[in-house]
Amino acid sequence: MSSQNIVIIGGSAAGPKAAARTKRLDETARVTLLQKAPELSMATCGYPYYIGGDFDDRNQLIATPTGVVRNEAFFAAAKGVDAKVNTEVKSIDREKKTVFYVNTQTHEESSISYDKLVICTGATPRRPPIPGIDLEGVQELSEMGDADKLRELRDSGKVKNVVIVGGGLIGIEVCEALAESGMNVTVVEMLPQLLSFLDWELAKLIEKHVKSKGITVHTENGIAHFLGENDRLTGVKLQDGSIIPCELAVVSIGVVPNVSLAREAGLEIGDFGGITVNEYMRTSDPAIYAAGDCVEIQNRITGKKTYAPYGDLANLEARVVADNMVLGDNSIFPGTVNSGICKVFDMSAGSTGFSEKNAKAEGYEVITATNASLDKPGFMGAKLLVSKMVADAKTGRILGFQCVGPGEVNRQVAEAAMAVMNGNTVYEIGVADLPYAPPFSLAIDHFITTAHILENKIAGRMTGISNVEVKERLDAGAEIFLLDVRSPVEFEEMRLNAGETLIPLGTIRTSLDKLPNNKDSEIITFCKISMRGYEAQRVLEANGWTNVKVIEGGIMAWPFKVEFKA
Repeated sequence: MSSQNIVIIGGSAAGPKAAARTKRLDETARVTLLQKAPELSMATCGYPYYIGGDFDDRNQLIATPTGVVRNEAFFAAAKGVDAKVNTEVKSIDREKKTVFYVNTQTHEESSISYDKLVICTGATPRRPPIPGIDLEGVQELSEMGDADKLRELRDSGKVKNVVIVGGGLIGIEVCEALAESGMNVTVVEMLPQLLSFLDWELAKLIEKHVKSKGITVHTENGIAHFLGENDRLTGVKLQDGSIIPCELAVVSIGVVPNVSLAREAGLEIGDFGGITVNEYMRTSDPAIYAAGDCVEIQNRITGKKTYAPYGDLANLEARVVADNMVLGDNSIFPGTVNSGICKVFDMSAGSTGFSEKNAKAEGYEVITATNASLDKPGFMGAKLLVSKMVADAKTGRILGFQCVGPGEVNRQVAEAAMAVMNGNTVYEIGVADLPYAPPFSLAIDHFITTAHILENKIAGRMTGISNVEVKERLDAGAEIFLLDVRSPVEFEEMRLNAGETLIPLGTIRTSLDKLPNNKDSEIITFCKISMRGYEAQRVLEANGWTNVKVIEGGIMAWPFKVEFKA
């Protein structure tokens, strides 16, 4: 290996990973890491949990698992990397292969030449042109300084009312962090739902849970004006005209790729605003690579370009960059299926691949299945999971999966991510060999059961109907025989109160005379999770009823109001 000068711009996630692996592969390489911020290798996804008090030592955000702070001295001694913080890159001269930079504290200007350059400039928060956004008290969460300020406000007890602008991943995580400190929290979201990576009915379950924690949620609304006095925030005016008093507003409406350096250097920029890279993470300049939140990558399902600003992907991309800089272009980054997960108080919400809405937008003929069931046996402390699987109706290929609940959501989404990446069908997953023991899962894992439900639907053995469609038909006054097949005790404890008839499954065969005489009448069955609802459908169809459907997920997946026993 010949010694080469490698310069890396950006020291958050992708940059340090590229630097460290490059040195592991080629000790003779001279690696320089230029970082604008005063910190290196920050665990930015951990900011909400530091703010929320899950841990108190901020250095844990920039430390190794053994507690060593990843500063300039650490990178020099442990990694052999010359890391420079408080160093802002001003320009790139591609012809001379030179980077020009300035020390933000001393204002001293300098330059460095490179054989290979890596751009890892990340992303910047979206900052909408809303009047009053520059008031003191309007805050973002992008840098460690932002996290420090929000943690200080949380600990001070001075802020009583806070508005979270945006109901995405960061918004919900910050909502939890501040609410658990005793603040009155309001979430304002422009879209009809929180967590846009979910389909509406699962997002509504999350919204119900958030509201149960005392949070006020406004959807299909936005901020029209940040209000203030003496340059300090006093409240927000929503687009519907209502006013919410607050001393703090956290704006978290997503990020955009930070590509100003790349654009000024003449590198190709894609349709999503990110740097264009090929499968080797090489830019339009053969000597320049890029990785992290500043790039566009390929969607592994469609092959189209997409924007996926995730910390884990940034690290994986950077690993590929290092391999290719040192070993030649022999390592490929195949892209993303957009897997993600979010903690929501004592629930979680995760997804991978396409939602139903997005799959249809991509032109797929879609079939879905919703499954509400437990993550493990009841005698092992089971918790509920509500999942939705999205598949290609023609082939059975799994296109996406969503899961919410207090159960082990992460395992389900991880299993699904591998299935989506591998192009597995519901038939293949239906016989998947997964690890089983009662402390960890049911004998037939929740994910496999979801595939079984979808397989039954594809085969015509089960006719499902979504809770959203049922609610729409009930509100429209449709003639439906709504059949609840739970036990009388369950019925007394909780019910839909939508004109349903109770016939417990154990008595269904001897109670057929209680059903509509017209065998073509629409009958919709359900139970707690709709396993019994499905069994009832099979019994009724065997006895001649021709229009029987099952509410998928049953009452536990019902996102609307239910009636509880007083």
